[in-house]
Amino acid sequence: MALDTNKSLNSLGFAKDPSETRVVVAMSGGVDSSVVAAYLAEQGYDVVGVTLQLYDHGAALAKKGACCAGIDIHDARRVAEDVGFPHYVLDYENIFRDAVIDEFADSYLAGATPVPCIRCNERVKFKDLLQTARDLDADCMATGHYIQRKTGLNGAELHCAADSNRDQSYFLFSTTAEQLEYLRFPLGHLPSKEATRELAAKYGLQVADKPDSQDICFVPDGNYASVIEKLRPGAADPGEIVHADGRVLGQHEGVIHYTIGQRRGLGIGGLADPLYVVRLDVEAKQVIVGPKEMLSTRKVPLREINWLGDEPMMSRPEWHIAVKVRSTRPVREAILRPISETEAEVELLVPEEGVSPGQACVFYEQDSTRVLGGGWIWRGY
Repeated sequence: MALDTNKSLNSLGFAKDPSETRVVVAMSGGVDSSVVAAYLAEQGYDVVGVTLQLYDHGAALAKKGACCAGIDIHDARRVAEDVGFPHYVLDYENIFRDAVIDEFADSYLAGATPVPCIRCNERVKFKDLLQTARDLDADCMATGHYIQRKTGLNGAELHCAADSNRDQSYFLFSTTAEQLEYLRFPLGHLPSKEATRELAAKYGLQVADKPDSQDICFVPDGNYASVIEKLRPGAADPGEIVHADGRVLGQHEGVIHYTIGQRRGLGIGGLADPLYVVRLDVEAKQVIVGPKEMLSTRKVPLREINWLGDEPMMSRPEWHIAVKVRSTRPVREAILRPISETEAEVELLVPEEGVSPGQACVFYEQDSTRVLGGGWIWRGY
């Protein structure tokens, strides 16, 4: 729909009154998305709240820290009732299992360290839910993510949140340019989480003091291995812990209990120097350990790249950028060398430790807050 350029834009970027602007808010039941809904309703927007039931939440009903568990659906519904806008719960269990949970289990069994929250944004929230928002004739969809959407010369751009401690750009790198045009992130400019809670208190939301979710939603106790064993019976087959030089140092109870870079809990104490998990050989059922220097990596192979730059990625042989290879790591200077439109190799100027298949490598513009996309690390050197 073309905008009337003679009218000023509202806060969501549309040339019409807020009351004529419908926005679907993706509500998890937490304080962030609840504040977004209340904030937009206060401005007079036509707000519709939607909460996704993503998995069988019966086991998590008493667990307050798990996203989209039963109590969270209840909290989202209560916020909608208190503020006064319609709210719908959609059963996405089958979609979520097919698109996120199954790959999570299979990736772990293949020795990778997956990030299911990224896949959920990519394959469920910003795909199926976004289409639902369009079906509801919404002008846009808003979420409680801490990231900024800015308008550049070539359209919408993705930028880091103002609060670097809350920034979620790592988990949103696969957002496409088309999706970004439709999405809005009203919390990205806030200076802190405390500011969000202050707004929640201002709006009288009963979730104002609700704790943040810390775990993957379908792993509410943080025990990944137990979930994978339920999904893939027999996955925790025992095997050997082997030094990189070939020595057998001990036994393990399943490769799924280990991750690249792990030091603690190996059960091979008494050695002169500390050892780390440097590789997982799923076929041989071996956990390979070695000294810390074996974890250092300069070259990172990527696939399934989502590029958000103004020029095509293939238009240059090299891009000097900054990257993150894990959500908890700081950005590092790197050179991106495209291989195809969806594949590339990243060379880190300073080696990183613990670069693991299954993690994301996210691209940032140097000396800028702009996110240039990213890709999935698919094998190690």
